Amino acid sequence: MANATPFSPPTRPGPVVPIPPAVAPRALPRPLAAVPAGFPSPAEDYLDHGLDLNEHLVKNSPATFFVRVQGDSMRGAGIASGDLLIVDRSLTPRSGHVVVAAVDGDLTIKRLKRRGASLFLVPENPGYPEIALGVESEVQIWGVATHVIHGLSPCG
Repeated sequence: MANATPFSPPTRPGPVVPIPPAVAPRALPRPLAAVPAGFPSPAEDYLDHGLDLNEHLVKNSPATFFVRVQGDSMRGAGIASGDLLIVDRSLTPRSGHVVVAAVDGDLTIKRLKRRGASLFLVPENPGYPEIALGVESEVQIWGVATHVIHGLSPCG
């Protein structure tokens, strides 16, 4: 996994929708403000330099792609249907990482877990089964999820 390979979409639809690799033709810096979570204060006192999300969320642009999540198998990890995941193919997948994997050609998002000498793709929703790697399915890890982006729901 150390060498990044070009992104190619799956041949069959799976539980995630690939979005082309992270390419930022031009930076879109936005103002960054430090906002205290305690007592209110005039926000202008806290304006800082501009913020380019590519600088903070994409560490290796040629090896990074985005996926839109479909389904709720990872809701226990705070990943919901409709969320956007940033996935880095240059990272070595390790036990505990959330990964995008192709299982028999279908993409899925699960947590990689090692138990003894065995590896599993583990959902974070008890309604879904674990997938043992190397038993009856062909599995390829496409990359490690580094960030999840989702909107906030109004309360009430």
